[in-house]
Amino acid sequence: MANGTVRVRFCPSPTGNPHVGLVRTALFNWAFARHHEGTLVFRVEDTDAARDSEESYQQLLDSLRWLGLDWDEGPEVGGPHAPYRQSQRMDVYQDVARRLLEAGHAYRCYCTTEELDARREAARAAGRPSGYDGHCRDLSAERIAAYEAEGRKPIVRFRMPDETITFTDLVRGELTFTPDNVPDYGIVRANGAPLYTLVNPVDDALMEITHVLRGEDLLSSTPRQIALYKALVDLGLAKEIPAFGHLPYVMGEGNKKLSKRDPQASLNLYRERGFLPEGLLNYLSLLGWSFSPDEDVFSLDQMVAKFEIGDVNANPARFDLKKAESINGDHIRMLPVEEFTARCAPWLTAPFAPWAPENFDAKAFAELAPLAQTRVTVLSDITANVDFLFLDEPAVDEASWNKAMKEGSDALLRTAREKIAAADWNAEALKEAVLAAGTEHGLKLGKAQAPVRVAVTGRTVGLPLFESLEVLGRERTLARVDAALAKLAA
Repeated sequence: MANGTVRVRFCPSPTGNPHVGLVRTALFNWAFARHHEGTLVFRVEDTDAARDSEESYQQLLDSLRWLGLDWDEGPEVGGPHAPYRQSQRMDVYQDVARRLLEAGHAYRCYCTTEELDARREAARAAGRPSGYDGHCRDLSAERIAAYEAEGRKPIVRFRMPDETITFTDLVRGELTFTPDNVPDYGIVRANGAPLYTLVNPVDDALMEITHVLRGEDLLSSTPRQIALYKALVDLGLAKEIPAFGHLPYVMGEGNKKLSKRDPQASLNLYRERGFLPEGLLNYLSLLGWSFSPDEDVFSLDQMVAKFEIGDVNANPARFDLKKAESINGDHIRMLPVEEFTARCAPWLTAPFAPWAPENFDAKAFAELAPLAQTRVTVLSDITANVDFLFLDEPAVDEASWNKAMKEGSDALLRTAREKIAAADWNAEALKEAVLAAGTEHGLKLGKAQAPVRVAVTGRTVGLPLFESLEVLGRERTLARVDAALAKLAA
């Protein structure tokens, strides 16, 4: 570790929408850097013009800002190793490829796709490893000239050393790769475009990254990168080989790896549903790491204080939406009520809110917000919990209506209407009125209040009924009970 300073990087490709696996990787790098008072480098791998997009790049920036995962070097921040977008560093990669060729660490490979496929097939048939067989490793000048005369366009391959590569993974312990499992590999395409296999380790070297924390799916490429690092050290381009830590897979439904295409993988889904950034990050931190055996809910500051990469579990972590919602609900309840009210704002207006904007009453919402805060697990739940306040008529759920409006409900409702009309307009008096109506009809409070709740709110479940009636007001409450009685009569 150079000078004892931790330097980690988060280097996504701007393709498609950000997903939760990507966020988990960003979070672990961020927490590790903050724990060690180190540096987080945000680098964008945008060399694939066919797949990368400016829209995805902007979404990445927006998502990291929303989550509160700040970076010390990178786009919009700058730093001593700028630029931090790989598409702006092509001259760097071309220069490194040239130096690797000149030093003999790389060579030009003229094999055609058809030749490679044929040799791989033959190797498999013979039970040998089917990786690149080194055909162009030591071509004579005459053979190179012949290939050039044919018009063949070579790729550049890195020359893997004929030695076993062993390293200590920060998550998985000591790992060993033998030469026959790590053949020479391409680093520059025939059109001169550098490949990920070159640009990623080159940038890590030039940006002096000390720890590479990334997904388990990249583990097989690590011995190749270690060999390339040694070559870069030989060329004076790298100071050291970084430590590697490979994070466990995040599994989705059916214990399959959660892919970008899985609906529950999309970060946008959680933003739209009203997850708090701190709630979502708290849950994602548990996908491979544990705060303590008996505590799942904690703040980011608490996570930073305890996070060590050596404590990450190598076993795959299963994404559990119900647990994510539960933890998010805990974070919602930890908010001061004024902040909860403010964070609900997007779900109280179009396009989420079904009521006319002029119908919204901020004072009425503020009266019920403390009660709603104890019940919602995501902020978008607030809309259905308070829509009865702001709609001209309740949005009646037919299943709730059929469940609550049993035989005799009309008689009960008439009695309840009579008693609440005569009651003082506060929650306790309204509760006593409905309790008295139930008693007259041989019903306990729970059964007696169900028809009233559906008549007034449209649903069998929701915020505490009598506090809701108090805020809704006498006139609107009685009008809704009358409308329900008319519907029952019809």
